[in-house]
Amino acid sequence: MTNEPSSPVCYASEADDTYMGYAARDEILAALGELLEAERAGAKVALASSKVPSDEAYIALMRGVRVDEARWCAMLSRQIRRLGGTPSRKTGVFHQKALAITDPHERLAFLNRGQAWVVRKIETLTPRVRDDHLHRDLQAMLESHRINILAAANHLEKYGSQD
Repeated sequence: MTNEPSSPVCYASEADDTYMGYAARDEILAALGELLEAERAGAKVALASSKVPSDEAYIALMRGVRVDEARWCAMLSRQIRRLGGTPSRKTGVFHQKALAITDPHERLAFLNRGQAWVVRKIETLTPRVRDDHLHRDLQAMLESHRINILAAANHLEKYGSQD
């Protein structure tokens, strides 16, 4: 024996995620499902918007946003299945609201607000995700949305209005 103080064994790595402040599996699945429905709506809005008569820069922007939204739909579906859930086949209500806007630049401004909602949702969720693989995917999705928001804002500044 020594006179050195000792610490008890730490079992934190074995603690339940919710005990450690992380989101429970069901909470994560619900959030991923909500994001999936929003991304599906965004993909459909971007696809429809890329087909309306507008400037070439707008059409190219919408095509790029659509590719990104579809990529994130696939990632979210994959993650939901990996976590033992079933991906929703629903499309968020954002889709119909956005398509009701006929002016392409007004629709883009609305789409950008939707992208900002996704950013806030991911920023709220990621600190509570313990799963490294999911965390990395969500961080990549977050960065992609930030880039798209900036591109849309730049386009609106140059070609349209953000009202």
